[in-house]
Amino acid sequence: MRHTLPIAPQFYVTAPQPCPYLEGRMERKLFTALQGEGAQRLNDSLSKQGFRRSQNVLYRPACAECSACLSARVNVADFSMSRSQRRTWNRNAGLERRATSPWATEEQYNLFRRYLEHRHADGGMADMDTFEFAAMIEETPIRTRVVEYTDTETGDLVAVCLTDVLDDGVSMVYSFYDPSRPRASLGTYLILDHIEIARENGLPHVYLGYWVPGSPKMGYKAAFTGLEIYVNGAWERMRSPEEYSAQLHPLSNDPISEQVANISLPDGKPLRAR
Repeated sequence: MRHTLPIAPQFYVTAPQPCPYLEGRMERKLFTALQGEGAQRLNDSLSKQGFRRSQNVLYRPACAECSACLSARVNVADFSMSRSQRRTWNRNAGLERRATSPWATEEQYNLFRRYLEHRHADGGMADMDTFEFAAMIEETPIRTRVVEYTDTETGDLVAVCLTDVLDDGVSMVYSFYDPSRPRASLGTYLILDHIEIARENGLPHVYLGYWVPGSPKMGYKAAFTGLEIYVNGAWERMRSPEEYSAQLHPLSNDPISEQVANISLPDGKPLRAR
């Protein structure tokens, strides 16, 4: 018997689980499969609407009583380095960038393990083995690159970013780096260099994932000028971080059915929620 894929993507909602960003809150995600010939166009379209990719799934927060997670991107044309960021840029002048196809290596995995042990030992990825790591890197139906950064003096791999190429920018899906170099501020440097990558390729945006007011883990994103956040169905220039509340908003979140109905697809076809 032959089977065909649904005409339009079907959307689902995860069961509630503890929020990784704000203590005492529960999160749910709205998600859909990323597959078939239209995967690239779907990823391009939904990325502009606050979705993120994880392997062959696109998702965004759909919490019942909280709207703290805000998708963030840098408008490249409006970005300028601060003095601190300029120092970080200069401090890492000895790194060489190399973009490759999405293939996992043992060297990447070893760096990934060191990063998790020092930065996220109690996180959801702490138990990820080599096969799961390879799946994170290699299972992608769209244009994806692994951007590696090597110390030109020692030859050591010091940072890696899994990067999607969109029609309007680059999306930093996941990055990790050598935790023994705290003064290098490698997390900041990776964003700075991806802004440069976007500039080199004439792309207007660098997608950073979610900024969460009130979460120390996400505070660094607010330091980038030209930052835009996705609020109430539209991108807006970020105001002062203090103006965005991380309070519970039980009446401000639309029901899941309405959230799905308001999603725009490349072909304009109807959606179905499950």
